[in-house]
Amino acid sequence: MMEKLFLVRHGQSLWNLENRFTGWKDIDITEAGIEEAKKAGIALKGERIDIAFTSALIRAQHTLSIILNEIGNPNIPIIKDKALNERSYGNLEGLNKAETALKYGDEQVHTWRRSYDVIPPGGESLKDTYNRVIPYFESQIRPLLKKGENVLIVAHGNSLRALIMYLEHLSPEEILEREIATGFPLTYVFDEKFRVSRKAG
Repeated sequence: MMEKLFLVRHGQSLWNLENRFTGWKDIDITEAGIEEAKKAGIALKGERIDIAFTSALIRAQHTLSIILNEIGNPNIPIIKDKALNERSYGNLEGLNKAETALKYGDEQVHTWRRSYDVIPPGGESLKDTYNRVIPYFESQIRPLLKKGENVLIVAHGNSLRALIMYLEHLSPEEILEREIATGFPLTYVFDEKFRVSRKAG
């Protein structure tokens, strides 16, 4: 049996709706986010999930809880760790993205948001996020997959982007073009040498 890894970005958060930089701020999901989480659960019905991982932030944890209730398996082990948190936007967190562009200029804000290794004031680059997500995946999650367990990770746009970059061997330029929809499961199937043999979503 080949192991499966399921990745889900949390449902829409209040600050997603308000177009604010969220990062490490602990903002919950909206009613639309709840519906997205339910749809993710419906999409995962029938899949065997042995253990789930999520971040230290409520929007991911709430999404995970809804998914597990929807699939009828709310009691599987859940591990929460800040290593899977969203990228920190530092001093930009809480600011409206459009207003921030007016203050700093479109080009500067685009660079902060869409470059691989440029750090926003007081925050993290995607490279920084990669450098905390991947060691955690290697030490805590990959061994479970290699033992034959199916794993669900509910996390954030940039922490999942870092993991997808690693799993698919993408370049910084390629991963920056990848959009990850909220509440839409991605599935990775591994072969006996722990290479991605199939992906869906």
